[in-house]
Amino acid sequence: MKKLMLCPILSILFFNAYSQDTTCTYFVGNEVYEFNYQTSEIIYEKTHNSGLYTIKVKDGDVLCLDFSDTIACTRKIVTTYSDGEEDIAHLNANSKVYYSQDSILRVQVGRPEYE
Repeated sequence: MKKLMLCPILSILFFNAYSQDTTCTYFVGNEVYEFNYQTSEIIYEKTHNSGLYTIKVKDGDVLCLDFSDTIACTRKIVTTYSDGEEDIAHLNANSKVYYSQDSILRVQVGRPEYE
């Protein structure tokens, strides 16, 4: 009986110890909103006027990028991985949601580039 009780308790501890958070950043035009994924509460908002908007990703967390640009456009994305490698991509930003992979340290998002 003790072994039967031990298994569920250990599994609960395992899931709590290795749970990951989700960082969400919402882009619409030049406006940027960072919000809590679970409660949808806005944590921070900013007007993105120039350069790249930098988002730091904590180890083990997932980044959700929500692009809700109403006009067809792309955005330059610079991704920095934990091994120092950088990847540059141009992603469709017209009502698209992207989730990060493992080992990402930082994501930089450019302003909309209209087609």
